[in-house]
Amino acid sequence: KMLLGLLFIAPLLIGILFSFQSEQELGTYPLHLLSNAPTLQNYLEVIKAVPLFSYLLNSGIVCLVSIATQIVIACLAAYGFVFFEFPLKKLLFSLVLMTTMIPGEVVVITNYTTIQSLHLTNTYAGLVVTSLISGTSIFLMRQFFIPKDYKEAAVLDGCGEMRFLFHIILPMSKPTISSMAVYLFVQIYNQFFWPLLVTNTEKMRTIQIGISMLVTGDVVNYGHILAGAVIAIIPAMMIYIIG
Repeated sequence: KMLLGLLFIAPLLIGILFSFQSEQELGTYPLHLLSNAPTLQNYLEVIKAVPLFSYLLNSGIVCLVSIATQIVIACLAAYGFVFFEFPLKKLLFSLVLMTTMIPGEVVVITNYTTIQSLHLTNTYAGLVVTSLISGTSIFLMRQFFIPKDYKEAAVLDGCGEMRFLFHIILPMSKPTISSMAVYLFVQIYNQFFWPLLVTNTEKMRTIQIGISMLVTGDVVNYGHILAGAVIAIIPAMMIYIIG
């Protein structure tokens, strides 16, 4: 298992080691994993060239708002689908499942024209609005909420709907919610096309766009690209470790 794990993280480790090498060392043949004179020059030059920390903040705000909203909506919707009976319940849930079968690229033009008509370009609202709700999240929580025995026992003990949801169901759902949060973070954090589409000012860019700005058509500085990628991947690594 350890060897398999090292195999999977080998590209990451190689990228980190190369990011501490100067451009001259990266241009030599053969390449050496360990530098004779490790340097932070690439990191310092990248931070001066591109405001990566500002982009990281924007990405963090988008992820936090989107994930928190998705979790709240998914839990409430799943609770309704499992524990309440109402007309067209199966049809509505089928529609939720159908949304998971529609690729995001199909509706991107419609979404953009809507954002533009609402004057939400270059705003956090424009960045997060397409990630506030997900059929996949609702489906995942509904599958976890299916057992009704707990609800019947709680009702017999005089437990109300909200108390049952917040004191019994949600504490039991922590593993599912945390797994979903990690999945959503990776998905939203790595978005590139949508943030590029709805933002055109420097202060609203996200980290993935910032990394792409390190690649120019004339000269490719691999040290800068690797340093920027390492900076960008640190939040994802922390989320995985915590999760």
